Amino acid sequence: MNEPIRLAVSTVILALHPDPETGALVLRTPLVRRQREPFLDSWALPGGWVHPDESLEASAATSLLDTTGVRPRYLEQLYAFGDVDRAPSRVVSIVYWALVGGRETIAVPDDFNVRWFRVDDRPRLAFDHDRILEYALWRLRNKVSYSRIAQGFLPERFTLAELRAAHEAVLGRPLDPANFRRQIAGTDQVLPTDAMSTGGRHRPARLYRTNPALGFADNGPLSPR
Repeated sequence: MNEPIRLAVSTVILALHPDPETGALVLRTPLVRRQREPFLDSWALPGGWVHPDESLEASAATSLLDTTGVRPRYLEQLYAFGDVDRAPSRVVSIVYWALVGGRETIAVPDDFNVRWFRVDDRPRLAFDHDRILEYALWRLRNKVSYSRIAQGFLPERFTLAELRAAHEAVLGRPLDPANFRRQIAGTDQVLPTDAMSTGGRHRPARLYRTNPALGFADNGPLSPR
């Protein structure tokens, strides 16, 4: 008799952190340590089972909060992974991705069971989670060129230099500051505020905010979390 197919949710959490040596922003993700076989003690994406009385998104949000303490502003369904041999028993995972800013990352522990890793310097992951993470990175790098998704990493108000730094971290390459400013000025992605940045070594710069009519994604505004 065939075993029933089980349904799970996993979440790729992505955040930007300054490199301790260069100060440049780099993409990092928190992983959780497996506490049972298979892949005992291996690192994996946070996730859990879908409960009969919860929607997929609610299950993703609940498992994320339980394993990492994160309540992301941006949570989007990414893809479904259901290869027959991806786990000892047949499991279909509905994968979400979450972009988190500095305030939200404070909630994520960094200890024996949950740890932050640079996405390009991570250990081998359990199951097919390396494939899932690479797919999420591919989607992010493609989407940053035509949407406002990079703003999901930033606080409510930010400078154009901070926005450019977020784009550079996602793409993994430098961008010309003047060209980037012209490109942003030619869109309705961000709106200037009356406030200026304070502190730091550079002169004050204009603060901007995400256009509330657009949100972070290309498909309209997102509900706050």
